[in-house]
Amino acid sequence: MQALELNKGLNYRQDKPIPEVSADEALIRLKLAGICATDLELVKGYAQFTGTIGHEFVGVVEAVSQETHRHWLNKRVVGSINIGCGICDVCRRDGPEHCLNRRVLGIRGHDGAFADYVSLPVGNLYLVPEDVPDEMAVFTEPLAAAIRVFKQLEHWPVKPVAVIGPGRLGLLIAKVLALAGYDVEVLGRSAMSLALPKQWQLKTALVQDVSANYYDYVVDASGQAGGFSQALRMTKPGGTVVLKSTFSASEPVDLTKVVVGELNIVGSRCGPFDEALAVLRQGNIPLETMVDGRYSLRDGLAALQHAAQPGVRKILLQP
Repeated sequence: MQALELNKGLNYRQDKPIPEVSADEALIRLKLAGICATDLELVKGYAQFTGTIGHEFVGVVEAVSQETHRHWLNKRVVGSINIGCGICDVCRRDGPEHCLNRRVLGIRGHDGAFADYVSLPVGNLYLVPEDVPDEMAVFTEPLAAAIRVFKQLEHWPVKPVAVIGPGRLGLLIAKVLALAGYDVEVLGRSAMSLALPKQWQLKTALVQDVSANYYDYVVDASGQAGGFSQALRMTKPGGTVVLKSTFSASEPVDLTKVVVGELNIVGSRCGPFDEALAVLRQGNIPLETMVDGRYSLRDGLAALQHAAQPGVRKILLQP
């Protein structure tokens, strides 16, 4: 089968074996996949992953190993990306997201979705509603991650929120928070980067124009090592910084503001797929405006180069 494999550089393969499915797994034929910032960082060396990359996908179940799972056959699905051991206290109490022995689709210890076929445990699968097209369903994983930010803030008083980074994930976070009733402002480094947030009816500003100690909540979705420093600078004392970026670079950070300002620092990663699919059914996020290109797997290397260009948002891959 075709696959985009990371092994001493990113390579396109036509001869990678189709995954063998274990007793609890399903074999899924890819229909559509999305390139995200984490994929681009993996290519740079983040997490030292080797194997097929990709974790945002929609596909069709073509095989299962257990008779009890046959109801999944020919169903259109998306899949959550964390695969826990299933036996540790963390898995049993909280689920697989923080299992110390977890595998993560296309990121850690498990081949990903940029291939003709991908395997996942049946427990990770979510049925895509008939009224959600592939071009929307492929956004389930990043939308779930955006919803996770809301879930982490919803028990605190509703206050103004800044989202640093008007890119792939930042836009979704800002829109989810705005739909939930937050006063949201999207911050970018150039007027051009803020054109789409404005089209989405979101308030915008340039990062460099924001005063220090201005926002109660700041979400760093910049994907840049300097985003955290900017977030610390503009958060009010007693405020909260939500970290959403992953990247391969490192940069010294002065944490004095965290101590002196008594800031809350919240890490944020994966979110609820069922809630993301429910939001997709509502159809009130103009996801089609985020798509800047569509490529075949055969042209996958060019697709990732395109996705890495400044200002580019979602690039899609299909078999």
